[in-house]
Amino acid sequence: MQRGLPMQPTVVLLKEGTDTSQGTPQLLSNISACLAVAQTLSSTLGPRGMDKLIVNERGEAQITNDGATILKLLDIVHPAARTLVDIARAQDAEVGDGTTSVVLLAAQLLKEVRGYIEEGVSPHVITKGFRKASQLALNRVKDIQVIVDRSNPERFRSLLLKCASTSMSSKLIHSEKPFFSEMVVDAVQCLDPEDLDESLIGIKKIPGGGMQDSVLVRGVAFKKTFTYAGAEQQPKSFKNPSILSLNVELELKAEKDNAEVRVEAVSDYQAIVDAEWEIIYRKLEAIEKTGAKVVLSKLPIGDLATQWFADRDIFCAGRVPSADLRRVCQAVGGSIQSTCFDIGPEHLGTCGRFEERQIGGERYNIFEDCPKAKTCTLLLRGGAEQFIEEVERSLHDAIMVVKRALKNGEVVAGGGAAEMNLSAYIRKHALQIPGKTQLIMTAYAKALEVIPRQICDNAGLDSTDVLNKLRMRHAAGDKYYGVDVDGAEGVRDNLEAFVWEPALVKVNAISSATEAACLILSVDETVRNPQSEQPNPGPRAPPGAAQRALRGRGRGIPRR
Repeated sequence: MQRGLPMQPTVVLLKEGTDTSQGTPQLLSNISACLAVAQTLSSTLGPRGMDKLIVNERGEAQITNDGATILKLLDIVHPAARTLVDIARAQDAEVGDGTTSVVLLAAQLLKEVRGYIEEGVSPHVITKGFRKASQLALNRVKDIQVIVDRSNPERFRSLLLKCASTSMSSKLIHSEKPFFSEMVVDAVQCLDPEDLDESLIGIKKIPGGGMQDSVLVRGVAFKKTFTYAGAEQQPKSFKNPSILSLNVELELKAEKDNAEVRVEAVSDYQAIVDAEWEIIYRKLEAIEKTGAKVVLSKLPIGDLATQWFADRDIFCAGRVPSADLRRVCQAVGGSIQSTCFDIGPEHLGTCGRFEERQIGGERYNIFEDCPKAKTCTLLLRGGAEQFIEEVERSLHDAIMVVKRALKNGEVVAGGGAAEMNLSAYIRKHALQIPGKTQLIMTAYAKALEVIPRQICDNAGLDSTDVLNKLRMRHAAGDKYYGVDVDGAEGVRDNLEAFVWEPALVKVNAISSATEAACLILSVDETVRNPQSEQPNPGPRAPPGAAQRALRGRGRGIPRR
């Protein structure tokens, strides 16, 4: 009789209740989660993309078409699908446009190799093939990009306008493309060409009016700050004023709560009060001596100071947001002072015209004709609050695209033309490679076609028919042919049709999507601690701990 094997003791490594799933089923589950995210975004791609209305837990509604914004609002909890959220955010921060494309591309790469994983192909073979195909694609982008001649300012400006309008073609504001393209290009060209810091383009949203009422202020505009009664007696318009920016509080300070002053006579008390007034008057007189006509401060300017300035025909504004004050200094010159004394002419700024103007239901302080203007402000108008917010997001994308085009100057044809060309190139190259890598690279080439296919589907075109025409064109060497959502043919030379995108958008999208796909394929086990998913994680306090902590507080040591 065979002896039974000794019973193996069960080794418990993880806390009870911990969820572990591993192996191929885990990998396929991660791929399915990523495809579900991409399916949500797919209908927003291209010039005929739809918008999403997302309502958060507080009941606030947002209408948007921007891939990164949608993913941020969806609050995705699946660990693998969060990778797609991260690449969309990275694309938004780095380039500004192509957020939907990068998510669709990463998900499609996973979808194409799903069959190979089910058949038992090692994920390492797939990632190696992906990286090889990705490198080929990036090298090919360098071959097909067009470098624009900067020596002719008119032609270069027209390139920037084309890039801006291509970025807007899929947004809510596509009907006003010419108007907003001009505005965005003017705004970016206001910046310092060395660093092109887009945070110096202020965007102010004012409900009411139509989109065409939006204006670009070549300088700074900010909403009228909280003011005291004397502000209405101050002049509201100046020509060539001197402007002083402060980080000083100009109001009578209340005594500290725990201060104690012992006085023997009323005259002593009066001396303390007089000293406080003397301090603020000395500050105000020092400001008047500088010759400044507009005084701005980050900190409050009280009612006494407001009336004092009004009597001397000086305009003042306190509690100015720090970002706005920084932009004022960039535009008018000068610097923010943290004292009212020893201020010389070099510390003051100036502008051609300052005025307080009513725009919609708000009053705005506007500085125009600034000599050092390396900043500007967009005042956006529109009917609904959600609509203006979407206009702001669309303009942010366009500003980033124009900024990249200004820095690099290399563009590729949009509308799926670049993706079709890369796909044809990789497919042709894969035929020369033996082994499984050939299949993986062919799958990569097929995945790139998701962009033109989705543009066709969203526009209601027959995607199979259009893609066949595009494959035929690219095989014949017409490398700039892409989808045409307006024409009867369905395809056109998008370089001639001025559907242009910065090459950096494509380079960033391809490398990010490939990295994300490789990352998801390399994960074969998820260990999830149930406690980390509870609303208030953390160890529970032992019973009676709260009473022990409170005992004796403020009462001295209790008697034994």
